[in-house]
Amino acid sequence: MSFRLRAARLADLEHLYEMAKLTGGGFTNLPADRKALGSKLERAAEAFANTDDEWIDEQFVLVLEDTKTRMVRGTSQLMTKVGQQWPFYSYRLNTLTQYSAELDRTVRTEMLNLVTDLEASSEVGGLFLHPNERAGGLGLLLARSRYLFIAMHRSRFADRILAELRGIIDERGDSPFWDNVAGRFFGMSFNEADYFNAINGNQFIADLMPKYPVYVAMLDESARKVIGVPHLSGRAAMRMLENEGFNYEGYVDIFDGGPSMIARTDDVTSVKNSSSAKLKGMNVGEGERAILATGRLADFRACYGARVLDEEGSIAIDSQAADILDVSEGDTVWSVAR
Repeated sequence: MSFRLRAARLADLEHLYEMAKLTGGGFTNLPADRKALGSKLERAAEAFANTDDEWIDEQFVLVLEDTKTRMVRGTSQLMTKVGQQWPFYSYRLNTLTQYSAELDRTVRTEMLNLVTDLEASSEVGGLFLHPNERAGGLGLLLARSRYLFIAMHRSRFADRILAELRGIIDERGDSPFWDNVAGRFFGMSFNEADYFNAINGNQFIADLMPKYPVYVAMLDESARKVIGVPHLSGRAAMRMLENEGFNYEGYVDIFDGGPSMIARTDDVTSVKNSSSAKLKGMNVGEGERAILATGRLADFRACYGARVLDEEGSIAIDSQAADILDVSEGDTVWSVAR
């Protein structure tokens, strides 16, 4: 398999734009807008160029590249400290329990509260794989390589990490959750609000969103049943996040009601189980299948390969992976079992 993950470059703009047009809406981190995508790539370039190992508000963009054709076939993003430029809003699903002695009745009511609890977390997002490449484990490579990047640059990320999954959107591109909650106050469709948020940020939510709790029982059934439910295309991503140690804790997206998954960064499986070693040998035949990575910041690259770890703390990998990563003996290679 001749694919590698690498740091995005400004020259990747058109590739990202063409993929963004395939997302089908509701994909805030990958808007089909050249100016917005260009701004993301410029911000990522600043982050990759910053060699200070400090935890500040940065955004990294990675791309999946076919090493034979040089075509970009997927992308993902890492945000180091959310909620700094503008508030990071979520709805938190809580239960209020009340008891009436006269009626001898207990009533439990679910409510959605507008919160900024997840502010200053790190976030993984913007993951999109070209529809023609959704086979051979490339989605897994795209997702899990992000955690190797985090492990390799641990001081740049928070102790808590989140991932927002796209919520339910119908065949017309409408969101039942938006139509029943925020849409009633904003006078704009879900697509209009989602696009505005992607381009301009969500300060308009702070300006106009009611701050009082939303009683779930007062919503239409179409909205109630999609709270915390991922889009059909995101269910595999949710399972991958759960396998990495992420959990759904009642936080949902304010636009489409999709679930926000949360984990302690050091407990994420691919972070916790990753290791670094000096490369000693590049002709492994039947080694353990693994995700391999090397390079810091703009030089980061990752791919699938075979590895053999020895007791002396060295690693040997297969020749194809060595070519894809462009490594030589003595280089540092990070890895995690596939």
